[in-house]
Amino acid sequence: MVTQSRNRILAAVLMTIACLIALGSVTVCQTSKVRPAAVAGAFYPADPAQLGKMVDELLAKAGGEKIDGELLALVSPHAGYEYSGGVAAHAYALLKGRKYERVVVISPSHIESFPFAAIYDGDAYTTPLGTLPVDKEFAAKLAGMNSLIKISGQGHGIVEGRGEHALEDQLPFLQRTLGQFKLVPIVMGDQNYDLERALGVSLAKLLRGPKGSPGPGGTLIVASSDLSHFHPYDEAVKLDRKVLDGIADYDYFSLSQNFERGIWEACGGGPIVAAMIAAERLGANRAVVLKYANSGDLTGDKSRVVGYGAAALVAERKTRAPKTLAFSLQQKEKDALLRIARRSVETAVKEQKFAALENGLPETLAQARGAFVTLKERGQLRGCIGYITPSKALAETVRDVAAFAALKDTRFRPVTVAELGQLEYEVSVLSPLRRVTDFKQIRVGRDGLVVRKGEFEGLLLPQVPVEQGWDRQTFLEQTCVKAGLPTNAWQDEETDVFAFSAIVFGEHTRVQPAGEDEDPDAARRAPPGGLEQGPPRP
Repeated sequence: MVTQSRNRILAAVLMTIACLIALGSVTVCQTSKVRPAAVAGAFYPADPAQLGKMVDELLAKAGGEKIDGELLALVSPHAGYEYSGGVAAHAYALLKGRKYERVVVISPSHIESFPFAAIYDGDAYTTPLGTLPVDKEFAAKLAGMNSLIKISGQGHGIVEGRGEHALEDQLPFLQRTLGQFKLVPIVMGDQNYDLERALGVSLAKLLRGPKGSPGPGGTLIVASSDLSHFHPYDEAVKLDRKVLDGIADYDYFSLSQNFERGIWEACGGGPIVAAMIAAERLGANRAVVLKYANSGDLTGDKSRVVGYGAAALVAERKTRAPKTLAFSLQQKEKDALLRIARRSVETAVKEQKFAALENGLPETLAQARGAFVTLKERGQLRGCIGYITPSKALAETVRDVAAFAALKDTRFRPVTVAELGQLEYEVSVLSPLRRVTDFKQIRVGRDGLVVRKGEFEGLLLPQVPVEQGWDRQTFLEQTCVKAGLPTNAWQDEETDVFAFSAIVFGEHTRVQPAGEDEDPDAARRAPPGGLEQGPPRP
């Protein structure tokens, strides 16, 4: 009996030693939890030789754009390689000659929903090209940083015969370009700004290390996402360009808002936003769109296509001015927007509907932009409502918010027909939002501010602090008050402060800053629907 017990103990010890030896050679023993390849033979070849050859050919064809600076993160699509592989290769071609010890891959969940980000609770992921060990020490530390991040098998397993493809799809490209590395596989079971921020901020804190060094220390972040799904070709291109422009502008807050509201489309919108937040806090100051295509470009069937985009998030040595600073409006375009605003108010007041847009508008007015319309009567505020994020074409935005300012600003009674001839119009066209990383860079008279913490959010336009005679700190404090937060909330690490500029013009007003009698509580957000919708959120 004693001999049998000793034999069992000896066998267990030998098995443990064998496992440790096997793990050291990146071969996982049978008692480990390993996530097998679920889409090999469907999304990419199951044969290792064929898969390696296919990936190598895609990478060779893509070449590689020169990136000046530290490559912190990639955005890559996740369809079958015959569809999206060529686009993905433009992202992974940048890895040639680079070395990363760890790769964090963030993907959406197509197979099940859960309210957190799940880091795989196993030991490794496998593909036909080999086994990738999970960095369990890093995963445990990351999960300990926020309750919205958990060690879990959800999103990583097989559900009703399906395994999540979005994460797995990235791995063969990483294996061919980097060789061996530790993997941190994360599946987001939900996509909203709170979860995206929690994951992005936690990653950045952990990667900065105890000394707060800006770089990620040999870690690459990959966000897995396709773009729009199943629209006609021309419509898909327009939708996808808005998303890619949002990435290029580094306006992740607008991306998140528009994804949540279904205005823009990307199945991995949450991973994109989380990666952008993490990379920004690690020093990224530029997003480069590397390649765009859709399934119609490859199959010739343009009736229902899926969009694919590749991008890189980079900490450049020389900071460039954002491309959106080049956005401007000619006088004829300003005049057209003022006409649209006036006609919209008159139609809304008289007929309770949106006015039709005139034909032949300048092409600039078709760009998606946030905007506010301010109405005054005898120099006094009569209404002000706007869209913060670039959710619609500029002409449509101005039309909508002008009507809302006349009828839906709850601080005032609706404008009447008798008042129409007495109204003065002012339009503020907003730039994309960028998070403020140095409060000293806020310039009164140039910048507007958005403050957000949890469910609280407030905005003040650039002209408000000028008209009120505020300094920078008072401007920050009053934007917090506008959001319903304490005056010092801007100093809280859980608060995001975003800055934007605006092109301001109007009737009987001067351009930048505009107006003389603006109410500091003037800017309100427009309701998402038509004129029949309820009042806007203050």
